[in-house]
Amino acid sequence: MPSAVAAPAATLPHPTITLLQTSSLSSVVQSELERMILSGELPPGEKLTEVALAARLGVSRGPLREAFRMLEEAGLVRTEKNRGVFVRNLPVEEAIDIFDLRATMEELVGRRLAQNIAPVALKEIRALVEQMEQSAKAKDAHAYHLLNLRFHDRCVELAGNAKLTAIYRKLIKELSLFRRLNLAEAMLMPVSANEHRQIVKAIASGDAELAGRAMFDHVMESKARTIKNHQRLPAAPAGAIGRPLERSTR
Repeated sequence: MPSAVAAPAATLPHPTITLLQTSSLSSVVQSELERMILSGELPPGEKLTEVALAARLGVSRGPLREAFRMLEEAGLVRTEKNRGVFVRNLPVEEAIDIFDLRATMEELVGRRLAQNIAPVALKEIRALVEQMEQSAKAKDAHAYHLLNLRFHDRCVELAGNAKLTAIYRKLIKELSLFRRLNLAEAMLMPVSANEHRQIVKAIASGDAELAGRAMFDHVMESKARTIKNHQRLPAAPAGAIGRPLERSTR
């Protein structure tokens, strides 16, 4: 009888391939956890339990821990020694600092768009404002919120500065951790929509100073509403929580 042919030994994946597979999976896990955090599915203060999340996402703990590390670098979670990983609660003082940075960044964006926005891009952001106005009339706060984010993100993107866009998006993700009620009241949505309408009008005019000021003032109005709403909360501190930023007069 012919002798049995031995089965070939199992080939272990090359360490580099294993690393790439793990890194790719970690990125997927990080993206999904980020989505859950930004949507409020994992609210600020929530503990991220490894066992539960690993089972929920169908992954091992290795990629999950790497995803935690990436989320901490992004400012979305914090790690407490001997306690675990938690979704960050953004302090109001830090939220105010982000608004100040946003105001300055969006002033630059407004100036750039007024100087060189293409007609098709102008039409695009005008259409977003029209959708925001429709959502305001329908009192659909969720749809309005998403359109609001899209409008500002698109404006920053159209300014053509990749580094500014990356920094802006990181700040906006962090700001989403703050418990804001600015658009929760239906009466505030038409006010906000009109501010966006004025921004588009200023950009379309080609006046860089006017467009920059419109975007700056809009962010500062949002900051003022945030302070006012925060002070209404039972846990709000009695003292001032942010020093107003002086707008440049250039």
